[in-house]
Amino acid sequence: MLFRPALLRLVPLSLAALLTACAGTSAYPPISAGHYRVQPGDTLYSIARRHGRSVAELTRWNRIANPAALNAGQVLRVIPPPTYAGTPSATTPPKHPNTSRPVAPPKPPAKPAPARPAIRLDWPLKGPLLARFSGRNKGVDIGAKLGEPVRVAAPGKVVYAGQGIRAYGNLLIIKHDEHHLTAYAHNQRLLVGEGQTVRRGQQIATAGSSGADRVKLHFEVRVRGQAVDPLRYLN
Repeated sequence: MLFRPALLRLVPLSLAALLTACAGTSAYPPISAGHYRVQPGDTLYSIARRHGRSVAELTRWNRIANPAALNAGQVLRVIPPPTYAGTPSATTPPKHPNTSRPVAPPKPPAKPAPARPAIRLDWPLKGPLLARFSGRNKGVDIGAKLGEPVRVAAPGKVVYAGQGIRAYGNLLIIKHDEHHLTAYAHNQRLLVGEGQTVRRGQQIATAGSSGADRVKLHFEVRVRGQAVDPLRYLN
């Protein structure tokens, strides 16, 4: 199908966001003005707010497929590009002059070790399990009736609300703490907006089929940007 423009088959919501960086910032080349290097714990919402931009603008300027899928060390454009036609320079690796001595590339962020669930999540709605978590499906699909209430799985803040992500339809992404995100896709109607705080069990949307072939909820859980099986966390 997981978590305003481009998250594509849910992640697909890859939501491969907020990875922990092992290398220091000194391992990265300098960045030009108008760009920002993602730090551990950053979200697209927090970056947009810090630079006086909207999530939709940053998503469009950087051609981000999944607003919840940021990597520590990734460089984002935070000012409008000269044109939207070309590939954003924020995603183009800088060229380095040839030198006589090979330079070792910076080490990639280490993947977090599997950990016991540190957050308790409630089912966003009750319905038949249509699809389980897998390599191709970054969350679970839950059958629903049109207009059925969709409820937030745990307290948090809305960091994305919109329908600009192809194949996700009307999508909500909720940040619960520095490490945990949940995503709710294919809604009929969104009842909350970006920046809004929500409480456990609060209705945040109505079930629908936007971006899908039937009425269902696609639900994803992200831990430090990595998609995990929601069934490990759901009560």
